[in-house]
Amino acid sequence: GSHDSFSYWVDEKSPVGPDQATAIKRLARISLVRKIMKKWSVTQNLTFKEQLEGGIRYFDLRVSSKPGEIGKETYFIHGLFGIKVWDGLKEMNSFLEQHPKEVIFLDFNHFYAMDDSHHHFLINRIHSAFESKLCCVECVEYVTLLYMWEKKHQVLIFYHHPLYQEYPFLWPGNKMPAPWANTTNVHKLLQFLETTLGERSRYGTFHVSQAILTPRVKTIARHLIRGLKNTLVHRNLPMILNWVKAQKPGVMGVNIITSDFVELVDFAATVIALNDLLLEEDESAT
Repeated sequence: GSHDSFSYWVDEKSPVGPDQATAIKRLARISLVRKIMKKWSVTQNLTFKEQLEGGIRYFDLRVSSKPGEIGKETYFIHGLFGIKVWDGLKEMNSFLEQHPKEVIFLDFNHFYAMDDSHHHFLINRIHSAFESKLCCVECVEYVTLLYMWEKKHQVLIFYHHPLYQEYPFLWPGNKMPAPWANTTNVHKLLQFLETTLGERSRYGTFHVSQAILTPRVKTIARHLIRGLKNTLVHRNLPMILNWVKAQKPGVMGVNIITSDFVELVDFAATVIALNDLLLEEDESAT
């Protein structure tokens, strides 16, 4: 999976998003401030298509309306506005059309400046984009690849808002817990990932291990121009990747792992390779 999957493009010319504090919005009237914000808002370099081609199958999505804009259009957002959600959904669907056995998870986990009418608009967009590819809510343990292939489903949508209850193809957010370490310290992060894996629900949910470091205000202040990638990610990715390599998948192991800048190391290939351990277990059992 990728963290803030959509943030490969953010619009530094648009107003700052409603996910930011009032003080930041005031400061961001200065274009230089928005340029700096971009360095800290971007957590991926690859487009959705490129991420999909590189093996990413879980997408972490934050969505907002544009206050003051006429209509109900929604955009991806991380400090600054990204592309229209509709454009992203079409890009993903195009990949799925070409690869009918691939399955993706879309986790809509933060919403800003959206009332129920915005939500209904967005949910209808999701349905229009994927139609029969959408997998309706089911017992998590039933949802194997074989199950998905038989039903010709390719998309699971997790929707962290009470309106999920009105649509059979929206999975509740609590089926996709993603505990967040909120630290700049790689050792604390790895300790947190270990602890939360130990507390993972045995059955009934998926589970996201967020292998990401989060800048504090003082981190940004000290390294304004360098940005997230050069300050936190480059330096710590090798250690994070070593943790990933040491994991085991399965009921009490890792399930979905997310990272920033997924192309900087062999992140996707390393996570995918963990599945071979499950195949070895199956072979030894038989």
